[in-house]
Amino acid sequence: MKKVELRKKITRTIYNYLLFFLLVAFLVSCSTMLFVTTLRDTLNLQLTSENVNVAAKLTFGNVIILSVLFTLIDYVRRKFTTERITKHIAGAAQKVVQGDFSVRIEPVNKLSADEHLNEIIHCFNTMTEELGSVETLRTDFIANVSHEMKTPLSVMQNYGTLLQMPNLPEEKRLEYAKGITEGSRRLADMMTNILKLNKLEKQQIYPKTEEYDLGEQLCECLLQFENIWEEKNIEIETEIIEDVKVNTDQELLSLVWNNLLSNAFKFTPEGGKVVLTLETTKEDIIVNVQDTGCGMSPETGAHIFEKFYQGDTSHATQGNGLGLALVKRVIDILQGEIRVESVLGKGSTFIVKFKNI
Repeated sequence: MKKVELRKKITRTIYNYLLFFLLVAFLVSCSTMLFVTTLRDTLNLQLTSENVNVAAKLTFGNVIILSVLFTLIDYVRRKFTTERITKHIAGAAQKVVQGDFSVRIEPVNKLSADEHLNEIIHCFNTMTEELGSVETLRTDFIANVSHEMKTPLSVMQNYGTLLQMPNLPEEKRLEYAKGITEGSRRLADMMTNILKLNKLEKQQIYPKTEEYDLGEQLCECLLQFENIWEEKNIEIETEIIEDVKVNTDQELLSLVWNNLLSNAFKFTPEGGKVVLTLETTKEDIIVNVQDTGCGMSPETGAHIFEKFYQGDTSHATQGNGLGLALVKRVIDILQGEIRVESVLGKGSTFIVKFKNI
């Protein structure tokens, strides 16, 4: 391997030398011919073959010396600028191949290197930063999925063991069977959400735009939770203006409203209140989903759209922390905006905006 590299280096050096030799020979020959011709015409000199022969030999020697000098200068320049930097980049790339995404390359002095090298270095640093973020997300995702699956599986295993007890009362048997059903439902929901989120993040789901009435869609989504608000005696307040048309993917957007309303009813205690409003401005269509639940701290609000994040662990058995991550991804795909305003102990308001068509 070293012999091959040495042969390549020698070949490259000879090539550079010949390149400079031909360049210098051409320039010196042209300059010499111009100088001699001008001198002969100006001073009316008679050039003999002996004089021309001596001048040619002297010029050839000068060409050899100058080409060697230029080759050495170019070699030193490349050695301490381009080659040194490219070797540094290659070494850093090798670390990335080995899984070290923390490596960064310092920008070089523009006076001592090709200005495009700094663009390459900037792109390299951006790439390693993104790779590091992806690796962190992948590790966290695997850890979170494992944790979320372990809990319902443990519950189902325990209930399955209890069901095998002899002379088990019918009441207990139904209770344990219900626990297994709930655990399996939670696992199924989590797998469904993971698959949806994966498709959304890989952009395998493309919006199918159609024009429809947003107010009607919001009312239909709200009515799906009628049993819940009646059971918990939750007051419903709506302020939905009529004839608001949107041109977007109806199925994807219904996923947003269902998740936001589901969270509102989940976190609102008995006797609480959920408010759903739809309003428009000259530029935007705004939907607000407000509840009088437990609310959240600013620290929790900063992470609320992250996968598997659950700020209120008292409701952990009712979800898997993927709903709002799905909502955020859908809103991004549909080119909308979503934000949350919340006060701990008083409730939360999710605000969704779209451009008014």
